[in-house]
Order: sequence, then C-alpha cells, then structure tokens
Amino acid sequence: MFLSAADRRFRRGAALGALALVLAFLFAPFLILGTGTEGLSPALASLTDSYILGVIRFTLTQAILSTLLSLLFGVPFALALHRNRLPGHALLLKLLLLPQALPVLVGALGLVTVFGRNGVVADLMVWAGLPRPSIYGLPGILIAHVFFNMPLVTRMALGGLQAVPAESWKLAGQLALSPLATFRLVEALALRAVLPGAAALVFMLCFTSFTLVLVLGGGPAGTTLQVAIYQALRYDFAPGRALALALAQVALVALFLLPTILARAGGALGGFGLGAPERRFDPPAPLKRAADWLVLTLGLLFLLAPFAAIVWSGLQADLGRLVADPQFQRAALTSLAIAGSATVLGLALSLALVLSSGLSGRLGLVLRLVPALGLVVPSIVIGAGWFLALRLLGDVTRFAPFVAVLSNAMVILPYATRILAPEAEAAAVRTGRLASSLGLRGWARLRHVELAALRRPLALAASLGLATALGDLGSVALFGSQDFVTLPTLLLQRMGSYRSTDAEGLALLLGALCLGLIFLAERGFQERGAA
Repeated sequence: MFLSAADRRFRRGAALGALALVLAFLFAPFLILGTGTEGLSPALASLTDSYILGVIRFTLTQAILSTLLSLLFGVPFALALHRNRLPGHALLLKLLLLPQALPVLVGALGLVTVFGRNGVVADLMVWAGLPRPSIYGLPGILIAHVFFNMPLVTRMALGGLQAVPAESWKLAGQLALSPLATFRLVEALALRAVLPGAAALVFMLCFTSFTLVLVLGGGPAGTTLQVAIYQALRYDFAPGRALALALAQVALVALFLLPTILARAGGALGGFGLGAPERRFDPPAPLKRAADWLVLTLGLLFLLAPFAAIVWSGLQADLGRLVADPQFQRAALTSLAIAGSATVLGLALSLALVLSSGLSGRLGLVLRLVPALGLVVPSIVIGAGWFLALRLLGDVTRFAPFVAVLSNAMVILPYATRILAPEAEAAAVRTGRLASSLGLRGWARLRHVELAALRRPLALAASLGLATALGDLGSVALFGSQDFVTLPTLLLQRMGSYRSTDAEGLALLLGALCLGLIFLAERGFQERGAA
C-alpha cells in the first residue's frame, strides 16, 4: 500500500519467487513418487484395502477425539484465566507457550514419565486398587495431543475474550448478570468467533501428527496416515502405496482446512467499544470462583507435571558424560545448523509473501493459500520423494542437510505467515501514507517501516521456528545414518535401545537448548529494535 512502482515490482518478484520455490519443493516429490510406481491406478486401488481403511478410520477418530478433548479442557481454562486476575498472570500466559516451545519428542518423554506404567499416575492408581494403565495406543495419543493443543485453544479463546469491548463487561457488571447470563450473552458470543478456527487448527495438527504417534502409537492398531507412509517407505519400500496414502492425507486435510481459510475464521468481533482498558465487573460468586480455581489448579498440574518430570529425571543422568560425548556434540551442531538455517529461510519466505501488498485477485488468493500447504503436504512424502530423486545423484546422505533445512522451512512457513500477516497489514495501513510522503523507498522503507513494525512478531515467529526445527524428527527420519544424526534422532535411538537414563538426560539437554535459543532470539530482536 502506498508503494513506489519500483518497490511494488520488487516485492511482487520476491513473492512470486517464494511461491515458485515452495510449490516446486512441495509438489516435486509427488511427481517423483508417481514416476517410481507402475501407474497411479494400482496405488489408488490399494486405498480400498482393509488395513488402509482402518488406518484412515483411526487417523480421523484420534484427530476428532483429540480436538474435542482439547476444546473441552482448553475453553474452561481460558474462561477461568480471564475471570480471575491472578498474581503472575503474565507468567501464566507465558507458561502456556511451553508445550509449543519444547520439541515434541521431549514432551512425549515427559508424558511417559508421568502417565507411563512406571509413572506417578500409575502408582496412584495402583495405590487406589486400580490396574496399572498403559500410555501406549489411543489413550496415550489423546493425552499427548491434549497436552500440546489445550494451551493453543486456551490462547485463542483468551484472544477472543480480550477482544470483547470493555463497555460490554462494564454493562454486564452494572446489570448484575448471573454467571450463566454473562456466559450466554457475552462470553459465548466471543468464543463463537474464535473456536471454529481453533478447532480446525487443532484437528489439522492432530491429523498430521507423526512423532507422537510413532512414539506412543503402540503398534499397528495405533497407526495414522503419516506413520503408515513412513512404514511403507522405510520398511516395505512401496512408493506406490506411500503415494496413495499421501494423496488421501492431502485430500482429507484440504477438505477441512480450505473452508476455514476461505472463510477467514477468527476475524474481529462485531462489538463496538470506545477503547477503554479491559476490566471485568463480575458480581461476587464464591461457587464460580471455587470452580475456576479447581480448573486452574488441575490444568496447571496437567501442563507442568511433564516438565517437572523431565527436569527431575534428566538430573539423574550423568549430564557431564553426555555433553562430553562426541556423538552428542556432532548431533547438537547438526541440529543447530539445520534449525538456524531453516528459521532464516522460513522467515525470509514468509516476509516475501506477507509484504507482497498490491497483489489481488486469483494471484493474491494463491499467495494467501500457499503457506498452509506446508501443513497439508506430509513431510514424510517430501523427504521420500527427494530421497528417491537424489539417489540418482549418488549417496543421499550428502543431501540430507539441505532437504532437512528446506522441509523445516516449509513447516515454519504457515506459522510465521499467520503471525506476521496481521501486523504487516496493520503497519501498511497505519504508516504507508506517511512513509510514502517522506519518500522512503527500497531498503530504507523496509528497515524503518516494515521490519520495525514486525519486530515482536518476528521474535515470536523465530522462537517458534527454532523450537520446531530443533525438535523435528519427520524430515530426517528417512535420511538418518551414522553420519547424519540430530539431537531428536539421537534421543530416539537411546530410547529404542532402552538406555532410558541417557534418553532422559538428552531430553533435558535438548529442552534447555531449545528454551535458551528461544530466549536469545526474543532478546536479540528486542534489543535490535530498541537500538
């Protein structure tokens, strides 16, 4: 908006370049896998196999149940947080980011420590005279998905509640509305605006879940499409079946994802306010307050117990020996190089797409849809396609780091664009005319207007990108070898060889490394913006 002709041409070129790179990297594997099979018809015919139908049925079942449970626990937690201004409220909100910040494999290990057969919950059940439960299978997958996605639902629901005009809360207090009436007339309307988008996002994340299902699935009965694709390539080497499964996954995810994108769910509320600071005037209700405290206590226990377990069990390991181990050092350097490169590339592609203002019509719609493809196209299929193609050029392990960087950049892309796009649009409206009148163009405008406005969203996107890439297991699962080991694959190897103490120590080190990098990324962006 209010761009010079040269700036508009440059940004349009950058956006089209990013679009071409994303499409080529994501869809070339389908062509490669297709040429490696005896035609698409036999592959599609395999979708009627009873085993494949069972996998599709289980994938849908666990995703639907995970979504419903995440909403069931996340919404009351958000309501309790919004109704009660607790000491350390800002810290509580930051704690909700922990499950998204830590690598999935580390979180899974923490859940096994708490809810596994030798965990605290199992001991309490035995003490109460109940049988010792197993975390593997559908129950474990549901627990893990709720652990990772309940905070996401809570954050989105809180965003909806915070968007309610302050005058609405004041009017509800003046009318002395009962808790039920306040919920029906104010809170429910706010939640209705954000929950469809939250449900669609959680469903998509659970439907495409790979690492959690691989670790906690417990066998063929707990196999999802992502894991079935991995097994078809890793163990059976059946590219045709992998392609058919991948097409089924893309079709099913797109069926749920596209309507929410096109509908632009999660938009602003229709309320009207005068910009007064948010404050609630609920009449005293001891029973409701007690219920809120119970919800908050149980929710925090559920979220924090795995983290406490990781720290406690990790400290029992010989951390000095693990850090001095050359294999750990090589894996750490590999993970850091991949995570850093993927985050930089993912942010660069995201900026190219979100700053392409002026593009409208079908091309503008394509640019808005493209980032979501990183969640629709399975990373296992991407890795498999490039694995088959690069075999023609020699040892595939030489290319593994490049594929891992590009795969993680594609995964970072949808999150980063979703974080950056709203602020970029707001900055264009807020400062575009002034920047144009001052004659700011090219790099000067990008630096002093857009990047200055996007400093905090960039910090958040970089933090989540680093955490996602550091904990990635899917894109390197097919390329793993003695010469290409990352921290998550090293952790999985130690878990598979029953060296649980070492695995718990590695989980603590990986989690600490991840949180440390996130802290440094946020501080770096803030200091740069303040300079």
